[in-house]
Amino acid sequence: MIKLFRQLKPYWLPITAILLLVFLQSMGDLYLPTLMSDIVDKGIVQGDRSYIWQIGGFMLLVAGGGAICSIVASFLSARVSVGFGQRIRSRVFNHVENFTLTEFDKLGTASLITRTTNDITQVQTVLTMMLRMMVGAPMMMIGGLIMAVSEDAKLSLIFVVVVPVLVLAIASVGMRGLPLFKAIQVKLDKLNLVLREHLVGIRVIRSFNRTEHENRRFTAANRDLTDTAIKVNKIMALLMPMMMFVMNFSMIAILYFGGIRIGNGNLQVGSLMAFIQYAMQIMFSLVMVSMMFVLIPRASASAIRINEVLDMVPEITDPEVKVSGLNESETDLTEAVESDQPLRGYVEFKEVSFSYPGAEQPAISDITFSARPGEVTAIIGGTGSGKSTMLSLIPRFYDVVGGQVLVDGVDVREMTQEELRAKIGYVPQKAVLFTGTVTENIKYGKEDATDEEVRHAAEVAQALDFVSKMKDGFDSEIAQGGGNVSGGQKQRLSIARALVRKPEIYLFDDSFSALDFKTDAKLRAALKGETTESTVLIVAQRVSTVMDADRIIVLDEGRIAGIGNHRELLANSEVYREIVSSQLSEEEIA
Repeated sequence: MIKLFRQLKPYWLPITAILLLVFLQSMGDLYLPTLMSDIVDKGIVQGDRSYIWQIGGFMLLVAGGGAICSIVASFLSARVSVGFGQRIRSRVFNHVENFTLTEFDKLGTASLITRTTNDITQVQTVLTMMLRMMVGAPMMMIGGLIMAVSEDAKLSLIFVVVVPVLVLAIASVGMRGLPLFKAIQVKLDKLNLVLREHLVGIRVIRSFNRTEHENRRFTAANRDLTDTAIKVNKIMALLMPMMMFVMNFSMIAILYFGGIRIGNGNLQVGSLMAFIQYAMQIMFSLVMVSMMFVLIPRASASAIRINEVLDMVPEITDPEVKVSGLNESETDLTEAVESDQPLRGYVEFKEVSFSYPGAEQPAISDITFSARPGEVTAIIGGTGSGKSTMLSLIPRFYDVVGGQVLVDGVDVREMTQEELRAKIGYVPQKAVLFTGTVTENIKYGKEDATDEEVRHAAEVAQALDFVSKMKDGFDSEIAQGGGNVSGGQKQRLSIARALVRKPEIYLFDDSFSALDFKTDAKLRAALKGETTESTVLIVAQRVSTVMDADRIIVLDEGRIAGIGNHRELLANSEVYREIVSSQLSEEEIA
């Protein structure tokens, strides 16, 4: 948690003010019992009313000043803790944005959401209390002990027994509670995971009548979290009775021994009253510390989880020195560009291999091919053959294990991620839309796109017809996750989002699967005129989608089983012939 609190440096001025205000409030609270003692011993006992009014008025001023200090300190501590929480949330969010898919797989989406919300809130709450209590409580305890000793040193020996007992009780309860608080946060992750899966997959759950099964999953996760929370609260609930027990017996001891000392003439009544007030302040400060020990273990567990995110170094990072243009070692691209113009959109794989973390077998092995501007390169193969994996290596969603992926003659690992991805228009296998209007979703590919560019992209993507029929046209709202449009409509809007960018390289990861054959054919025909100067790579399952491509790469178990156009592969690739024969009739093949 101390590591996180280093983010408080920008707030040093208000924190200094809080410490000063808490100090002044504590001094005022410690001074009041002494004034009360003077009123009793010098005013009431001696019958001096003017002294009573004088000291009483001064007590009101001290109490009023302490109240003002308390209010201002509370306001500032709230401002600091909220600002701190905002700062940490932003830092975590920005850091997570740099994660590769590998880091997301390690932590999990549900856990990242919990860490960014609940865990940071826990630390923020504790910070608010620490600024008030963790500073004020020690001041009150130390100051109370000093003032109590000044009233009667011998009677203060009671604290030699009481304080260690209280400290031991607080420490023992805190040590037992910390592991359980860590477990609570992990089980909260599990609950969020089950809930998120239920909400995202509600259609599948209902279609298979698995509602009761999901209810049981949620109930089990909820009960697990509840049982742990009850267990830790039972432990923490012991703290307050223990504190009150010790405090009450301390009061009995103070009154008993104090009465004896008054009887012997060693202590005045007003001094005993002041001593009792100081004893209460000391005990109350320990109660405040015990309250902190209820919250600190959970906040500490949360801080560990937040630091785990912040300390995780993304596997894919930008190079220290930005490389532009061609590497000297890559000037032998004899077939890439025969003119003196700089390369634009040229993609090349050189003996590329890649394995997912923990996988026994590589996803792809020894992949070598090139894709040129103005050409369509299609990738086809069976399920799990590595088609989407190949496409993911170009924008550096993952880094190759062996070989090189080159864009414009430069190894993608030697380019900044921003520079690389600015060249790419990517349409994912699962179409993703964001909450907002149709226009905002298309402009996600190019923020400064004009209305004409947006409309043209929608027209090429065959989305103009259905968008025009929507209630507000391009200003129609898209529901969360694109819930108010069909799968094919989502795919077409995703394609329009890539088209409006006018990139050097188009990556279509099985982006036509939800389209009917007629729309698929119209879309591919429209794309030809739109991508004449760009490199197009298409991953597809349907032969009809790829058969007109300039180059078709056939994958089989992560390796290239053939490269060529449709007719060449029919003649030379057995794997391709099997795929074609499984989808097309003999007349269509001919």
